[in-house]
Amino acid sequence: MKCRNCPKTATLHITEVEADDRCEQVHFCEDCGRRYLSEPVQSSQELPEPAALEEESPLEPNPSPCGECGIKFVEFRNSGRLGCPHDYDAFREELLPLLENIHGDTRHAGKVPRRKPLRAADLGGLRKRLQQAVGEEDYEQAAKLRDQIKSAEQG
Repeated sequence: MKCRNCPKTATLHITEVEADDRCEQVHFCEDCGRRYLSEPVQSSQELPEPAALEEESPLEPNPSPCGECGIKFVEFRNSGRLGCPHDYDAFREELLPLLENIHGDTRHAGKVPRRKPLRAADLGGLRKRLQQAVGEEDYEQAAKLRDQIKSAEQG
């Protein structure tokens, strides 16, 4: 999320509660936040009018819930947990800036496993071949298969 006054990343997030039980959220970088907190009268003049603020960033960005699990975006913000995989599509517009702020990008660029992990179907095939080898009394092959299964299960 960007600072309200400059292009820097916002690190200070303030919720102002107004007299008519309306809340407005303001986001600042460290420098602008210090100025806002030390000179609240001057900083509040820099903020947009309340009507413009409601159009720009309402308190609950996407009031419509996910069609699959029924969770609302505000519930995600409060708990930090999405309800189902469909929430990524339902709240895409709200999640993209959040993910970019947290991770610096919206695509995964992390580590990948060095070797391809065995799927459950592959492991089942190894177990079946192990039973065949034992049934045919091919104990060398059975030992190799047993070791493969053990190493796959340990990770």
